[in-house]
Amino acid sequence: MPFLGAHMPTAGGLHMAFARIAQIRGEVLQLFTRNQRQWTAPDVSEDEAAAFAAAWTNWGLPYVFSHASYLINLASPDEALRRKSHDALSREFLRCARLGIRWVVLHPGAHKNAGLEAGIARVAAGLDQAFAKAGAKANTVGLLLENTAGSGTSLGADPEELGAIMAASGHADRLGVCWDTCHGFAAGHDLRDQRGLDRILTRLDRAVGLKNLRLLHLNDSKTGLGSRRDRHEHIGQGQIGLAGFTTVLNDLRLADMPMVLETPKGKDLAEDVHNLQVLRGLMAKPHLY
Repeated sequence: MPFLGAHMPTAGGLHMAFARIAQIRGEVLQLFTRNQRQWTAPDVSEDEAAAFAAAWTNWGLPYVFSHASYLINLASPDEALRRKSHDALSREFLRCARLGIRWVVLHPGAHKNAGLEAGIARVAAGLDQAFAKAGAKANTVGLLLENTAGSGTSLGADPEELGAIMAASGHADRLGVCWDTCHGFAAGHDLRDQRGLDRILTRLDRAVGLKNLRLLHLNDSKTGLGSRRDRHEHIGQGQIGLAGFTTVLNDLRLADMPMVLETPKGKDLAEDVHNLQVLRGLMAKPHLY
């Protein structure tokens, strides 16, 4: 059955994310390696890398993912912004290589009325530039394109757009997909029953190959099907509901898939604990962690 976890804060040091994921009995960890709202960020120091490695070993589970900065927009027609974006992404690759993280999750970006084809071409070129700039030191790190709610001119609302980016890149072997349930639902992909999930997985298989679906973000949606609005909600309290997550968690094609929460957080981790309890209650055979 799937492995479940959450995005964790790193206050007090990157290594502290492991203490927090262990506290909520999570099996998958996602984190920001640096402030996601700033362009400039220091490299990972030797002390940071050592503390991170020790904490990871102590945690003892393999699934750790990084989420890239929200500022990055490889699809932008603005050359200066695009250059800043692939530079920032290359530095993220280098930080992840230093930390031993295999996958970076990235929103494809928005083409700003330049057109779908131009946006896809720019994203693919930007990914190739980021990989090249990071060089051999980061050749163990790959990137997961995350689907979007499709608001404005954002790319990636449909599997076919993600597949087109992968096909246009010279590094398709280092690319995969992260599917966000809230984003997909807001973009019009209904997974509230088995037939709907079958349609989504069939399209993903045709567009990118299910073997390249590496991660799921499990988020309920505050807004309705096709709303094009990215508004995360606690599991079972939104428009997707418990039936949809039951279908996802028990589909054999998603067996052993890492899945992380990005649901709203309060001052402590009680919400994550509750959401994971709800999810495990929907699974036929939850992991005994």
